[in-house]
Amino acid sequence: MQQRKYLITGATGKTGVHTIRHLLNDGHAVRALVHQEDERSAALRAQGAEVVVGDLLEHDDVLRAMDGVTGAYLCYPVRPGFIEATAYFADAARRAEVEVLAEMSQISAREDSKSHAARNHWIAERVLDWSGLPTVHIRPTFFSEWLIFPWVLDTIVNEGRITLPYGNGRHAPIAAEDQARFIATVLSNPTGHIGKTYELCGPIELDHQGIADEIGKVLDREIVYNPATLDEYRGHLQKYGLPEFMIQHFIEVAIDYQNGVFAGKDGIIEQVTGQAPQTVEEFVRANRQLFEG
Repeated sequence: MQQRKYLITGATGKTGVHTIRHLLNDGHAVRALVHQEDERSAALRAQGAEVVVGDLLEHDDVLRAMDGVTGAYLCYPVRPGFIEATAYFADAARRAEVEVLAEMSQISAREDSKSHAARNHWIAERVLDWSGLPTVHIRPTFFSEWLIFPWVLDTIVNEGRITLPYGNGRHAPIAAEDQARFIATVLSNPTGHIGKTYELCGPIELDHQGIADEIGKVLDREIVYNPATLDEYRGHLQKYGLPEFMIQHFIEVAIDYQNGVFAGKDGIIEQVTGQAPQTVEEFVRANRQLFEG
């Protein structure tokens, strides 16, 4: 396989670190864009990645990071600025004449979304489409890692409950590592993927009592799903100091979840990568120490 160089943004994040590992293991060069030098960036450098410090909202930083790469992965957090960042990224990618650009969107991205973040993702997808760049859009359902965010994990560990306002909705949690394997494969072998939008899901669709049962089975304790109201959920999130932009997104996608927007199970990851994504049980076993507090 011919060695290529890939720019990975969100490099110390959940999908970024695994995408970098897969690309390096396959013999490619990786440039990792990070916000600051710390132990996480040092770990990437130790693996063989070229580390550059920059901000996706600084055009010059993006131009510098994109220079000389074959392909790129765009991943932006739930915060304002994504459309601006996408425009900078598209301009830099056009100048670099990249062969492929993989963009992390979300399953709830759509024109009429009530979530500001989800609607921004939909517009960002359109910006990349209008740019004419060879783009692949990634739309995951909720990550398996959602279960280990403090505002979810704390009640599981301390109270044996999942308290989310998701009603009877269902989804198949998808681990970041499995998404990263798919992203690395699409970047290194984009033939047949350019111009497509992929919804990434885990292998088994569950409601939240089903997820609670899977966690309880691994931990050998009872875990129950105790649905919260939207107002209770907002108050809970505020206790963790989350910014209003993020809280607004979480509230609106909770309603989407109730309405089935996050449903579905894997139909592409195993096909493209040759390996099925993790089940909830496998994810909990791999992270058992966290679930045990």
